[in-house]
Amino acid sequence: MSSLSPLELALTAWAVVAGIYLLLFLYRSIVGMKEEDTLHLSAGESRMEDEQRDVMKRIHRIEPITKGFGWATLALSVLLAGAWGYNAYHQLF
Repeated sequence: MSSLSPLELALTAWAVVAGIYLLLFLYRSIVGMKEEDTLHLSAGESRMEDEQRDVMKRIHRIEPITKGFGWATLALSVLLAGAWGYNAYHQLF
């Protein structure tokens, strides 16, 4: 077992969570590229309507997961900043 400090473990956890968040955010952006705000279709273009519904389903499915990883990244960032400040304070005094 390696002898990582708690700060190094927290930094590793932050890197993993932030990486997953970034990948989810990019995936959502790529899927959302096909999303339209308004869609004006004739009766023969129902296939495009189905595609838009599929895009919206995928976005709505991934959004809560992305938000969760975003909040986790923020929480770990605050934790790391506090730990870094605590270590810096104790090294100075």
